Amino acid sequence: MKVFTEQLSDSMNRTELSQDQVFEVLQSMRRRYAIHYLRRENCTVDFADVTDHVAAWGYNTTPTDLLKEQRKRVYISLYQTHIPAFADAGIINYDLETGEIQPTSRIRVFDDYLNVFTNPTPPWNRYYCGLALGSVLLFIGIWIGFYPVAILPWFVAILGIITAFGILAATQYWYMQNTIPKSPPEFHSTDD
Repeated sequence: MKVFTEQLSDSMNRTELSQDQVFEVLQSMRRRYAIHYLRRENCTVDFADVTDHVAAWGYNTTPTDLLKEQRKRVYISLYQTHIPAFADAGIINYDLETGEIQPTSRIRVFDDYLNVFTNPTPPWNRYYCGLALGSVLLFIGIWIGFYPVAILPWFVAILGIITAFGILAATQYWYMQNTIPKSPPEFHSTDD
């Protein structure tokens, strides 16, 4: 088992995770729950908080209603197996002394696999393309002197376009951060 874990960690230390590596990380329900919790919080969390939420979801209860034995079982498996695998894969930074877990940007690789976003995602690419097309038409209108855009100075048009792209990017970021459900996707499944 140790040799397999070492091979897994060596192969995962590259810049990108292969599909096989992603599936290896996602092999356990507890790992999927932990990744969902870390992705939802998207900030430094305490190991105990991860344990409480993973155990609560695993035993279909709330963190406050967990039994000591339930929490302990999940704690041991997370501590010995799952959290080190996440750290080896580079999807978290784990401080063993303080128990703090910080998700890295690599954790977003799992969004598609875990179906993190249960609501349909807006077609952001179309919004960006539409804004780019509108920007080109605005510049062409100013360049050929088409009224009413011809009265805009170039710097106002450029500033307006940069602002529009910034607002769109900020809106997309806000949407992606705030549409992750509180519980894992398995709880939202309609498949029986």
